[in-house]
Amino acid sequence: MAKGLEVEARLVITWPGGHEVQLAASGSYLILNVASQQVLDLITSGPPQPPGAPKPVKKPGFDPLQELHDLARTLGLVLDLRVAGKTHVTFGLTDRKGPKITLHAVLGKIGSFFR
Repeated sequence: MAKGLEVEARLVITWPGGHEVQLAASGSYLILNVASQQVLDLITSGPPQPPGAPKPVKKPGFDPLQELHDLARTLGLVLDLRVAGKTHVTFGLTDRKGPKITLHAVLGKIGSFFR
């Protein structure tokens, strides 16, 4: 039985507004590259909420980053999320219990607050 997925792919997705998201994969290593922090914020913000609508209730103990990390480990994949070519988060590393978040991710998120 296979120990994990083996993937060979190259995909470019154009997000509304003309923003490109690139996915490249070789073997069990996937790279998802987003053009900028603004595009990443746009993608991860979800659908727009109508004015005056209550904010969705967050489930206690639910961490989407941890869920993605666990899924990648289960499938035997490593997912490298990059913004403008710099690694921000790596999911699925077998030697870690959680995703590896880099300093680029922290600085990028802080910088996006001032734009």
